[in-house]
Amino acid sequence: MSELQRYSLSDDLKRTISGENETVFRLLESRFCVEIQTRLPGLTVIARENGDIAGLFAVLDQLKIAARHGKVLSKTQLERLLDPTDSVGDNLESIPTTPVFRNRMGVSVFPKTKAQAELVHAVEGNDIIFAKGPAGTGKTFLAVTLAVASLERHEAERICLVRPAVEAGESLGYLPGDLKEKIAPYLRPIHDSLAELLPAEKLRHYEETGAIEVAPLAYMRGRTLKRAFIILDEAQNTTPEQMKMFLTRLGPHSKAIITGDATQVDLAKGQKSGLMHAMKLLKGIRGIAQVEFESTDVLRHPLVKDILKAYEGASERS
Repeated sequence: MSELQRYSLSDDLKRTISGENETVFRLLESRFCVEIQTRLPGLTVIARENGDIAGLFAVLDQLKIAARHGKVLSKTQLERLLDPTDSVGDNLESIPTTPVFRNRMGVSVFPKTKAQAELVHAVEGNDIIFAKGPAGTGKTFLAVTLAVASLERHEAERICLVRPAVEAGESLGYLPGDLKEKIAPYLRPIHDSLAELLPAEKLRHYEETGAIEVAPLAYMRGRTLKRAFIILDEAQNTTPEQMKMFLTRLGPHSKAIITGDATQVDLAKGQKSGLMHAMKLLKGIRGIAQVEFESTDVLRHPLVKDILKAYEGASERS
């Protein structure tokens, strides 16, 4: 005989947790071998063969706590949390309930993975933070979010967002337009993050007053940035000399996050990456933190994680 139990859940929280067309409940049914009925108040749960109602209720408890604090997990995010290669309990307990920032639509921005939560914690206690990992892990967007939050709280007087103008072996000299037009494509990902976080008028005001500056790395030479939140993105494409130049721009009451992906170095053959060189050289220095993102932290299409694993496996065999 099938076991039947009730789970207490308000209608509002039920709608919040269930996802579009109750896709989250359908995923939980598959994961825990149960049937979830939503017609009556709360949830009616019927265990199938090998059903794990206790495990389901533990997950629902965590989802309910998160939903009460405005954190809504999508079906894709829940799939990641229930990945059998990870510890379900540890992952769910690490869901943060305090937002980093609320974007231009009023939607709360939370760390979505353990590595993202580590980055937030590292920024709180350090002035220089290296965040290294594959594309799609959200490290750049979260870094920009932390910078904008710091500016909005008046902890920083300005944000400086920097990228090296090196991409897939191309040379700026071969691109059309003046310098501003040449570097625009390299800075587009940062502009996109800012546009998602801030209303257009406020972003325009910050840019016009210099409170937010987006610039190529070469523009940092000779400057000292005080009371600033600085982000160097795509840092794997810096040379050790460029990285040293960037790190020594840091002035009083400033923070810097350096992000990069060691698998996507576009420097000329034989050139050493400043990111890996600096992380090795500066490891263990007080006030400098390092956060490693893995392929399991990828937040893009679920297939991206499998693609990265395949390439990593091929690299190890070659």
